[in-house]
Amino acid sequence: MSSGRRSRQASSSSRINDDQITELISKLRQSIPEIRQNRRSNTVSASKVLQETCNYIRNLNKEADDLSDRLSQLLETIDPNSPQAAVIRSLINE
Repeated sequence: MSSGRRSRQASSSSRINDDQITELISKLRQSIPEIRQNRRSNTVSASKVLQETCNYIRNLNKEADDLSDRLSQLLETIDPNSPQAAVIRSLINE
């Protein structure tokens, strides 16, 4: 079997069908608070669901960065050998 044929078969077997896309969009609708809270969430377009998902992920990343910064600042104010410092270091490194 040629490598071109093998790669085409691999890509076609990994393709996602319309039903799977619909199911994934539905799961995203249920997972994103801004959409889930909308009474007409089933009428929100797939592109809007994807946009809101990206926004939600960006916001989560920003919140995680902000929390990490706050923990780092807190760590600077306490005894580095204390049990609290060990807990904060473990949270920052996760």
